[in-house]
Order: sequence, then C-alpha cells, then structure tokens
Amino acid sequence: MDDNVFEEMAKRYDTEERMELAKIIVKEVKAEVGHCPSKSLIDYGSGTGLIGLELADDVHSILLVDSSKQMLEVAKAKISRKGLANAKVLCSDFTQETPDLEADIVLMSLVLLHIPDTEKILQKLFQILNYGGKLIIVDFDKKDQIYHPKVHNGFLHEELKARLSKVGFSSTEIRTFYHGERIFMKQDASMFISSSIK
Repeated sequence: MDDNVFEEMAKRYDTEERMELAKIIVKEVKAEVGHCPSKSLIDYGSGTGLIGLELADDVHSILLVDSSKQMLEVAKAKISRKGLANAKVLCSDFTQETPDLEADIVLMSLVLLHIPDTEKILQKLFQILNYGGKLIIVDFDKKDQIYHPKVHNGFLHEELKARLSKVGFSSTEIRTFYHGERIFMKQDASMFISSSIK
C-alpha cells in the first residue's frame, strides 16, 4: 500500500473508533502472549503502537516496526510519555529488505490484508522468529462483499493455515473472536486471531 497514504493518516490515526477496536484486539493478544518477562516481541506494521505498546509490561523488550516514519514518530512520543525503557521503534519494510533481527514473538495486527504477497511476508517473519517462537496474526475473516485493489478482503482460516504450514510453522490455531459493525471498509465484519509456533 502507498506509504504516503499512511504518512498522511499518521497525524489523525488514533481515532475514537481505532482506539476502541485496539482495546478489543489488545485483550485477545494479551491472553495469547501471556506474561513472559524474558521474551522479545516485534510488532510488525505497528502503526502508532496502539496494540504493541500495551504489551510492553508483559515482555522483556518490544520493537515497533513500521514503514511509515510519521506513524513511528507518534509511537516514539507515546514511548517517552509512558517512560517505557524496553520499547524501541524501527522504520523498515520487510517486503523490501529484512534487517537482521530475532524475536520470540512476532505480532501482526490488521497488517496482512495490506500486503500483496502474503506468503513472502510470512516467510520473512518465520525467519526472524527464534525456534519455538510464536507468530500472532489478527485480521479480518474473509468478506466477499468487500473489494479494494490494494487490500485483501480478509482471510479464510483453512487457507491461511495451509499458507503458514507451507512456510514452515509446525502448528497453527485460528479462531474468530469479535464481530463488529462497520469495522472493515465501513462494513460489518469479524476478526480472527491466529497463533503459529515455529
């Protein structure tokens, strides 16, 4: 997706609706991550850190990765305001080049739908994860009524499972956890959480 779209959105990204949706996602992700003070987490496509920064108390370190500098500027301001010593940001797009990183947990929340080549990004994230590490994906269930040239219209659980397995993940659990009004391109939709072990 066009970076400058996100650069423009950064200034007004944390809307009331986004913050409400983020709370719902954070609750699910926290339950999935658990309290693991020795583990490192990468939030890929973190945006302004609405989800990732809420997990800072549960992990040893957190790295917010996004391709939008402006989004990360907002995130940096939040990190300093909250005094989070274990949170950093990195401006990067793994679909272009992958920096030499390692993590125990990688989170991708409402990001996969923006990436044309889903298999390629899943491979990159698989490589970054330590052995036994966990990839957590939050995204929309497939919705045929939605069409946008730059966005997937959600994902079927079985297809995503097959893709994750092809990339090398040993196990994946996926479940739908929320149905909301007008949350996906102004349409009612449901969200799933997927957890895969390397």
